[in-house]
Amino acid sequence: MGKRASGGRKAPTPRGVNHVVLNVRDIEESHRFWTEVVGLKHVGTFRPPPEMEPFPKMRFYSGERDGKVTHHDVALMELSDIPPPAGANEAPERPLALNHIAIAMADREAWLEKLADLQAQGVKFDMRVNHGVSHSVYISDPNGYGVEILYELPRVLWENDIEAGLNYLEILPTEGEAALQDDLESAPRFGAPAAE
Repeated sequence: MGKRASGGRKAPTPRGVNHVVLNVRDIEESHRFWTEVVGLKHVGTFRPPPEMEPFPKMRFYSGERDGKVTHHDVALMELSDIPPPAGANEAPERPLALNHIAIAMADREAWLEKLADLQAQGVKFDMRVNHGVSHSVYISDPNGYGVEILYELPRVLWENDIEAGLNYLEILPTEGEAALQDDLESAPRFGAPAAE
């Protein structure tokens, strides 16, 4: 579905976001977060030609689709002058252009396994939320970027009223066993015919 662009032509609709490049203070610390905590695979390192030197360190990371990696979903570029992240209840010193990055797990089982893995690693859950279109946990990377790890709910639950699904929000516990629970069976259905 494309929108009408200026001049009356129909603008082509993109498939979606291809990748995100994050500026990071310490590429080694961020590498550990994106590989050991999130679970992405390191697929490459940028090796600039001599005429581009000096060029910041840059690495590329991918998730898996049908057992295969892609060129990259996330890239990291080291810029050591990035300010440290604000504390949990502090406003950042300057506005951040990025709110969060959402990483989708293959399915509910993989997501539940990821939740348990994050908790076992001692990763702080900033927020645990059941949205109407996905179930999510929000964490922060070492640079203060928000990272949402989610699994998408079956389309049948939200496709008849996407806006209602996007506006549904159930806040859940962020600690202990309660943070690892997922009640898919009670998930609301949006735009569904009334039960008779």
